[in-house]
Amino acid sequence: MNRIEKVTRIIDIIESNLTQKLDLEQIADKVHYSKYHMHRVFSQTVGLTIHDYVRRRQLTEAAKLLVFSSQPIIDIALASGYESQQAFTDIFSAMYKIPPSRYRENEKFYPLQLRFEFQGTYAMLEKKESARMDIRLATEADVPCVMELVRLIVDGFPYLDETEYVRELKQKIAGGQALVMKDGETAVGILLFSREDGSIDFMGSHPLYRKKGIPRALLDRLMGEWMKDRKISITTFREGDRADNGQREEIKSLGFAEAELLVEYGYPTQRFILV
Repeated sequence: MNRIEKVTRIIDIIESNLTQKLDLEQIADKVHYSKYHMHRVFSQTVGLTIHDYVRRRQLTEAAKLLVFSSQPIIDIALASGYESQQAFTDIFSAMYKIPPSRYRENEKFYPLQLRFEFQGTYAMLEKKESARMDIRLATEADVPCVMELVRLIVDGFPYLDETEYVRELKQKIAGGQALVMKDGETAVGILLFSREDGSIDFMGSHPLYRKKGIPRALLDRLMGEWMKDRKISITTFREGDRADNGQREEIKSLGFAEAELLVEYGYPTQRFILV
């Protein structure tokens, strides 16, 4: 059984038990792996610990129930694996930046984490040599595979609405401001940018390709061809945000420095400037 098959089995177990309080030992027993092996394989493949994946998935399903059902919040809390409404409210507020009651009043659902799905052949992963970074401007034909990638990395982009994102993606494509990197038919990197103000509006790479240097390759291509001698900026989570799964540190590792604090779509963020 290869790594992807192992992780798929773990995810199947998790998704079948989202209404329970799951811990590593329970999951390990069900899939017949040691806790250490299971944790290592899952984290290296998905880019999240099992604990973080379970928590984000449970809160996402809870958010869906808050918007699309009339169930009492205490019932949703218990169905999400929490022992009390207060414990649920505390973690929901920390991750969504709004308490469950107000989230329900807003009547607008967005996910913290969608089910992690493996789609594609991932040919580049089988090669021992460094991947050739074939980066180009995206076309409308790339929209479906780009959206598959976005669903995998939705945890890095708070308040992401698919309908709005597809609209913006198509606008960026039409304006020649969307870069894509693909492995066969699978999008493994995406960068949307604005020539007017030098901002990166969206940048992400496939979790399976984290060690392939895709963010750096996208940024270098952007700077070398479309934003020469421009001040480039990007926004991400503020320091200490519990919803941040490493995006802030990755941006800093690319050479971006902290700038002003912002609030975007009601969410507290921070701007970074490439230095």
